[in-house]
Amino acid sequence: MKNSTLVFGASLNPDRYSNLAIKRLVANHKNVVAYGLKQGMVNDVKIETKLVDFNTVDTITLYMNPLRQKPFYNYLLSLKPRRVIFNPGTENPEFYQILKENNVSVEVACTLVLLSTNQY
Repeated sequence: MKNSTLVFGASLNPDRYSNLAIKRLVANHKNVVAYGLKQGMVNDVKIETKLVDFNTVDTITLYMNPLRQKPFYNYLLSLKPRRVIFNPGTENPEFYQILKENNVSVEVACTLVLLSTNQY
């Protein structure tokens, strides 16, 4: 069953929104996996530094600027997510189009706001 959220661009820095997103997702009883530049743990969620074949990903929430996203397009599509959330600063019309062509829902939103308003 695809029921996990991939926090893509995860950070160990507690001041970063991706770090807070992991914590809030876990607090809201969501299954969370993470990819980032530095390996470590956030609330018992391991941040992977290698492109793992996460086969349970329903949602990808992006915390990576558009220029850095491009090399990961094929990888992210290979996970066959139902939706991708583009958090503030990650907006990428080129990638929106690619996702839509592959029947992936695109949301330009803030994961933290979606969680806090019960819209996640």
